[in-house]
Amino acid sequence: MLAIINATLVMHDHYIPDATLLCDGGKIVDFGKELAIPEGAEILDAEGQYVGPGLIDIHTHAQGTYWFYEDAATASRIALEHGVTTVLPVVYFNMNKEDFIGATRAIQKVVAEGDFPNFGGFYMEGPYMNPKFGADRESNPWQAPADPADYLDIIRTAGKDAKVWALAPERENIRDFMLACKEENPTVVFTVGHSEATAEQVEELMPLGLRIGTHHTNATGTLPYMDVLRAPCVDEAVNYNDGLWAELICDSRGIHVDPYMLRTVRRIKGRDRIMLISDACVFGGPIPDGYEGVTDLCFDFAGEIAGSKLTLDVACRNMMVHTGASIADVFAYASYNPAQAVGLEDVGEIRRGNVANLVICDRKVNIKKVILKGEIAK
Repeated sequence: MLAIINATLVMHDHYIPDATLLCDGGKIVDFGKELAIPEGAEILDAEGQYVGPGLIDIHTHAQGTYWFYEDAATASRIALEHGVTTVLPVVYFNMNKEDFIGATRAIQKVVAEGDFPNFGGFYMEGPYMNPKFGADRESNPWQAPADPADYLDIIRTAGKDAKVWALAPERENIRDFMLACKEENPTVVFTVGHSEATAEQVEELMPLGLRIGTHHTNATGTLPYMDVLRAPCVDEAVNYNDGLWAELICDSRGIHVDPYMLRTVRRIKGRDRIMLISDACVFGGPIPDGYEGVTDLCFDFAGEIAGSKLTLDVACRNMMVHTGASIADVFAYASYNPAQAVGLEDVGEIRRGNVANLVICDRKVNIKKVILKGEIAK
């Protein structure tokens, strides 16, 4: 048993200062003030710092300088050091069918060998997104209509590990693709991303499990105008519908999403429909003019923004700076909400019976200790 003492517990909507939390068998068994500590328990003194649920990054391609499909063990470890106790690594649309399957199997192999302890399933960013959008889009081999001969082997390889499929609603035969994904994994979640769909096209797919807006306000829309009115597109659909969560990439300069837009989305979507993601990549493209000194962005070989170099703890700090969010808010954005959005039922919140995935951090979300399944991992 592990007893964390002198903790300020970050609950979903409040704090419990001067608290104790008990973990046993990989689960949270109890917490509160003046809690008796069982004899023989290992004691970890939080020294008054914050203890919150482990962070959940549902959308990341890499960590550090390592793509997950190339070195999942190292990328997993780096994520864990930054408090990310659940990771959904991305398999991306710039791969052909054979490479898509190979990348999926490579990660699954590392999971099976026990070297990816914070694996939470896959975020499949493709294959059927709009070929006009996305990093390295020049390499997109998926421009033909969705065809079972192309996608069934991919779906079956990922199996129930595929928690999320990102897609563009305007792609031809996309409903058939979604139904095939649901046949393989009935609980799968879909996201709208890299898309110029209308708001109506987005909403039509919500009954099939479309629940998330991929990196909200990035790689979406056509910006058509009729007189002086902008036609509604993906961003408006995500903002308008309470049933859709919005992913946000929160970099230090507010380049992916301007700080004013972050505050706007926060006001529109409310506390429970925002998710922070890292969308970390390791493309080695040239840094374009005007971006010198920007250290947390990634650029593809055309010199266009291609994800970030963020870790999720840093994204939390940036969100606090840009929007005035509290530490409880960013734990909601980076743990509770992602778990709710993708159906991870036993993580993301300090609750009796939940998996004991926890972090100890200071008021700026600098990670001091990481507990994974009740064991001290850092």
